[in-house]
Amino acid sequence: MTADAFSSSWNDAWKERQRTRRAPDDAAFWDERSKTFATKDAPSPYVTRFLELAAVRPGESVLDMGCGTGALALPLASAGHPVLAADFSAGMLDVMEGLAAEQGIAGIEAVQMSWEDDWAAHGVAPGSRDVCVASRSIATSDLEDSLLKLTAVARRRVCVTLTADDSPRVDGRALRAAGLPRQAGEDFQFAFNILVYHGLRPEVAYIASERDVTYATPEAARDDYAAMVRHAAGPVAPARLEAAIARMDAWLDDQLVPNERAGLPDKKGVPEGAWHLRDPRVTTWAFLAWEA
Repeated sequence: MTADAFSSSWNDAWKERQRTRRAPDDAAFWDERSKTFATKDAPSPYVTRFLELAAVRPGESVLDMGCGTGALALPLASAGHPVLAADFSAGMLDVMEGLAAEQGIAGIEAVQMSWEDDWAAHGVAPGSRDVCVASRSIATSDLEDSLLKLTAVARRRVCVTLTADDSPRVDGRALRAAGLPRQAGEDFQFAFNILVYHGLRPEVAYIASERDVTYATPEAARDDYAAMVRHAAGPVAPARLEAAIARMDAWLDDQLVPNERAGLPDKKGVPEGAWHLRDPRVTTWAFLAWEA
C-alpha cells in the first residue's frame, strides 16, 4: 500500500466514524450556548499545559482555529502574540471580544470562519502565521483536509488536541458500570497516522482535563446518565436496556453527593447545582505537535 493510499484509508475510516456519531453542533447551537459564557473562565490547568507544550516563541503570530470564547487566544495575546482567532460562531467571537475589552487585551483579530470554508478568502493565506493551534475543536468530516490546512498556514509549528480515550460527551465509568462496551475514542490515532503518511513527525503528549458537572436534583442526574446509557446501548431489547440502566443507577447512587458549592457561580458564571459526582469526570486529550 502506498503512503497516499494508507493516509486515505485512515481518513476514510475517520469519515465513517463521524457518520456514526451524533451530528456536530452547528453555529446556531454555539451562538446560543455563548450566552451562558457570562464571565471569563477561571485559570485552567488544561490551558496552562497546552500553552506549555505549544512553546510559542516570543513575538510569534498565531492562528487559533475554533477559538471559542478565547481560552487560548486571550492569554496568547496578553503575552504579546498577534492572534487571528477564528470560529464559525459569531456568538463565541462576540464573547471573546468582550472579554478582551474587559481585560484590556489588544492584538486579537477575530474572523468568523469554519473548517470547511475557503480560508484564503477570509484572509488566512498559506504561510501567513508562525504557529497554528486548534484546541479540542477538530470535529470535521474530513480530518485530513483540516490537518493539511493548518500545516499550510503555519510557517513553523502546528499544535492540536483530540481525544485520547472516551468521548468528552460520555462518562466511560458509567457505561462500564452499566456493562456496555466502551465508546470509540482515541481520535488522535487517526490524526497521527494521517500526519505520518504526509511525511510529518508529530510529537504526542497527554493532558488530563477534569469536568465537574452539577445537577439541581438526583433525578436530573439520573435522567442525564440514563440518556447517556440509552444512546450508547443502541437498539437493544427493552429488558436488557433496563438492566443496564439499573446497573448504572447503582454506580450513580454511590457517586452522587451534595455539592458544597451549590449556588455559587461556576467558571462560566452559571450557579452550581445542589448535587455532583464525588469523583469528577476526567477526559484525557492527546496533544499533537509538528513542524510545518
